[in-house]
Amino acid sequence: MPHPPQAPPAFTPGGPVFAPGGPLFAPRFTEPRDRPRGPYARLFQTPGARAFTAGNLLARLPLGMFSVSAVIMIPGSRGSYALAGAVVAAGLAATALVAPWTARLTDRHGQARIAVPATVLAVLGSLALVVCVRLDAPSWTLFAAYAATATTPNTGGMSRARWAHLLRGDPAALHTANSFEQAADELCFMLGPVLAAVLCSALFPEAGTLTGAALLLTGVVVFAAQRATEPPATGRRAGGRSPLRTPGMPALLAVFLATGVVFGALEVSTLAHLDSGWAGALLGLQAVGSCAAGLLYGTVRAARDLPGRLMLCLAAMTALMFLPLLAARTGSVPLLALALLAAGAATAPTMVTGVTLVQRLSPRGGLNEGMTLAVTAILGGIAAGAATAGRLAEHPGPAYGYAVPAMAAAVACALAALAKARKAL
Repeated sequence: MPHPPQAPPAFTPGGPVFAPGGPLFAPRFTEPRDRPRGPYARLFQTPGARAFTAGNLLARLPLGMFSVSAVIMIPGSRGSYALAGAVVAAGLAATALVAPWTARLTDRHGQARIAVPATVLAVLGSLALVVCVRLDAPSWTLFAAYAATATTPNTGGMSRARWAHLLRGDPAALHTANSFEQAADELCFMLGPVLAAVLCSALFPEAGTLTGAALLLTGVVVFAAQRATEPPATGRRAGGRSPLRTPGMPALLAVFLATGVVFGALEVSTLAHLDSGWAGALLGLQAVGSCAAGLLYGTVRAARDLPGRLMLCLAAMTALMFLPLLAARTGSVPLLALALLAAGAATAPTMVTGVTLVQRLSPRGGLNEGMTLAVTAILGGIAAGAATAGRLAEHPGPAYGYAVPAMAAAVACALAALAKARKAL
């Protein structure tokens, strides 16, 4: 990305040689001291980037808090983890149905006009859940209240859409931006559950939900207020064309679905295998590996052949996903920790490349919807992976659950290879 224009160094033609600003001193100022040194520094020289990123990070942090808070809050009142899990699962299912429609409205009418009222509805749903739990309302009200949070906008997708709008024509900078966004996802989903657990245990069971609702609303309002960087609303796209009808998008969503299986199975397998406080630490280590790999990946050259790069990333992820399976068979926790760190490092480059492909394939004016469809596919895969790994962990044994992410990664790689061979990507 080209550097922004810099003011010329202070120089007085004909001034005294030894005077500050004279000819002798001019060479010292030919290189501006505040010139960005790396791709991320250059990225945030984009006007308005820091402001909308700050608001988006604030809004994204609670997304990792709500489910954990509900799982802590509901059993504290009802004494049933099964009920809590069912409420959260129903909320995820509702989100999978509602989120693409919210994203389509966002593309048509603008982020600020849709994101703020959608967030208000979601926050009201969270508050209703707290009230229902406190008043010991019938169980069905918990499902209804949590389902109302399905209107929560895809803040990560909206941020990526802004980068795609601001950096159009600069694939190298967009590659760096997508890498940063993936690292931010990992960081927020690593810190969110920890923050929720601390608040609920140190204060009161509803503290995590209430804090998350406040952070979400504040962050979205700050983000939406940055109108100068918002992609223009497109109204109704020609023919009402959905990204689902774009050639290559269905194949890519199938790859995202299989990748989601990797994520869900890896998490459940780790929880089942360790069944202790170490499980959370090891999952955090996996997220750290992914976050670090995402930031590093943003410094390498952007791929010209995105489908080919995606295949390479998926092949690497397939190979690294066998490491937790082998480590779990040894029974060594430190060895498993190293294996999860390595496996986590493979996920961020895969996601960054996949998201960049989504941005390329989405029709003009359909970026938010395209990226939300990708998130929906991942959530579906997470649910399937968690269920499959949980069943394997119970019957053959906890270590066998780690076979699921390895196999799912191989399936994702095969799907990408098949799509590329058929020129579907």
